[in-house]
Amino acid sequence: MKRQLKGLVAAAIIAGLMAGCGSTGQQETGKAADKPAEAAAKGKLSGKFEIQYFVGGYGDKWWKQAISDFKAANTGLDIVEYAGPNVNTEMKTRWISNTPPDLVYIAGAGSSEAQMVADDQLMDLTEWARTLKLEDGTPLLSSFFVKPGEYNGKMYALPLVLDAWGTWYDRSWMKQNGYKVPSDFNTWLDTMKDVKEKGGIAPLVTDGKHPYPLRGLLMPGFAAEGGEKLIADLVDAKEGAWKSEPVLKVVKKVEQMQKAGYIDPGFAALNHTQSQMNFLLHKNAFIPVGFWLPFEMQKDVPQGFDFGFIPTPMQDPGKPFAMLPQISPLAIAKKAKNPEAAKAFIDFVFKRKYAELSPELQGAMLNIKGVNLDNNPKIPPYLKEVNALVNDKSKVTFYSLPHPMSADLEKPVFDQLVSLMLGQITAEEFVQRAEKAAADFRKNSK
Repeated sequence: MKRQLKGLVAAAIIAGLMAGCGSTGQQETGKAADKPAEAAAKGKLSGKFEIQYFVGGYGDKWWKQAISDFKAANTGLDIVEYAGPNVNTEMKTRWISNTPPDLVYIAGAGSSEAQMVADDQLMDLTEWARTLKLEDGTPLLSSFFVKPGEYNGKMYALPLVLDAWGTWYDRSWMKQNGYKVPSDFNTWLDTMKDVKEKGGIAPLVTDGKHPYPLRGLLMPGFAAEGGEKLIADLVDAKEGAWKSEPVLKVVKKVEQMQKAGYIDPGFAALNHTQSQMNFLLHKNAFIPVGFWLPFEMQKDVPQGFDFGFIPTPMQDPGKPFAMLPQISPLAIAKKAKNPEAAKAFIDFVFKRKYAELSPELQGAMLNIKGVNLDNNPKIPPYLKEVNALVNDKSKVTFYSLPHPMSADLEKPVFDQLVSLMLGQITAEEFVQRAEKAAADFRKNSK
């Protein structure tokens, strides 16, 4: 399937996506009215409305609030929630059997917007999305930080949660030990050398079970080295992209870290919560993950731990940090039984009211511009600090993916990255194997 690159991102982002812990199973928010016809006559929606949403590091407080408010405004609806950390696996048979829920939040392990589009599971929202507006009448599509992904010129999902992938560190611990916060790849190497020699620990840890190092480590490097054209070619598996010189240059940086012993040798056995816990316990100094980290691990944060965040410093000296926002979108099933309710819910939550609630309730930012965080005392200080950082165009450059990478491509490339980070293959072998994975993907996508 051919995709097109659309839009550039040069705006502030703070947020996060994709893995963690939460409640599971089906939950009913409200029963339908005894007389749905009466509710419909009053302009209310009626019938059964099914929502599937992943519950990860951001929790489900925002979802509970939004769904409760939507139910109050549409008492004729029988809203059924399917939620939890394993919901994508639990609902898989529903999608395969063409009996999907009406609305789906595409986030977490086992979900892929690109794959769902390729499998013809999502409704075309292109024309309808152009009619949506914010409270003040501003068109929704022009109010996005990151524009919706496009597939042959069509939109099948609207980006809801904006996740800023980057590298975290403990500001207090770094200062106490005299470690410098890196500003580029060379200074990152210097700091990691210092940490290893003085602290006796492997500086960098990451999730070895999910493609986090691909998203949080390699992709920022690719963006800094080759810009949006390169990252578009990579996610679209364009012939020759994965074995190109810019890719090899970035991959050799990872190889350099591995050979120096800066990558935790046990990372491959860790999932995201285990790696995050090791980071909090100062078994490692740096971890590249999404913006969910402080919110998800809030109950485990040691006293005095001070979260610091920088875009992953894979860029050469003299270049600004590179950031690739990752989005988690809302979509309507092509086989939805209540598409009217699904459309109404999307229109309902894509408002500044719920964008203002998001940082407070889930530690994440919705994909809507013009939201003021400064006056809300409930917003954590690190969110406000990062907001200032990412708004400084002299320090950070934003790059936009045309659409998420398909899981059918991401998984085999990630497997090779793990082998590289374990020292089992060379950088040259990685690019050759990644190129083969891209060729297989192209063949299977025809």
